Order: sequence, then structure tokens, then C-alpha cells
Amino acid sequence: MIIDLKRLYNVVGEKLTLDCTVGRETLDSVKGYSFSDPITIKGAVVNRAGMVLLDYTADFTLHVCCDRCLIEFERNCSFEFSHVLVRSLNSSGSEYDDYVVTESDKLDMDELALTDCLLQLPSKMLCKEDCKGLCPVCGTDLNENKCDCCEAGNVIG
Repeated sequence: MIIDLKRLYNVVGEKLTLDCTVGRETLDSVKGYSFSDPITIKGAVVNRAGMVLLDYTADFTLHVCCDRCLIEFERNCSFEFSHVLVRSLNSSGSEYDDYVVTESDKLDMDELALTDCLLQLPSKMLCKEDCKGLCPVCGTDLNENKCDCCEAGNVIG
């Protein structure tokens, strides 16, 4: 979804309510993640005293594989994001990471929401916090069974 921000930049107090989704065609192009449903976006873009602010919530479900025991599961995710939208920056640098530059007063909400969500995901996906994983010797799922390898001290590492 492309949002035209021209009126928001020019009219103090202007507000645009967001209620949209990042569609399947965009999500299917993401490598390494399988989205069970579209990303639902709810929020608003507001011009407060000449500063354009974007606040939104993104909700979605991932179909993932546990990094320890390899079981497949679904993870519901809900993240809140806030950004300051600007037409341009005077210089480049890390101190401007909180700003989103909108070329030609247009914002690609799909791209921004997808990027925000992917950056919030943990580097390791676990089916549960205390997942014991697989035995490195025999491959037994240690969440469900014990094996002789681990008890005999045959575990490598």
C-alpha cells in the first residue's frame, strides 16, 4: 500500500487512519519465513505541530520450525512501531536511524511494515523457551524422551 503524504506534510493537525494488510504476494517473496496469514496493520499517521508521526501495530502468524528440536509450530506475533516521517535529511549518519525518508511524499507501507517486523523477530525460533532440542548423537527429541547417549556422557561438546 502506497500512502500519499503530501496533505499530511502540508496541513498541521491532519490525520490518516491505517487499517490495511501486507498481502500474500509480498510475504511469499520473503526468504526464510513462512507467513500463515497477512500482516494486519492498524494505526495512524498524524501531523503534530509540523512533525509527521507514524504509529502502528502489526499482527501476524508465522509458520516456523524450532531451531532446537525441529518441530513445526505457529507463532503469533504482535509488534508496535513508531516512526518520524521526513521528506529528506540534511546529512547521512546513524543518528538519523529513527527517521523514515519518504521520497516524493510517498510511503510504501508494505515495505516498511515488513522490514520492521522482520527486524523484531528473534534470531532463534524456539517452540518453547525451555526446549531441550535433539540429542546430538542419536537425534532423539529430548522434550519427549530421554536417551542413553546423554545419560552415559556420550554427548559431544
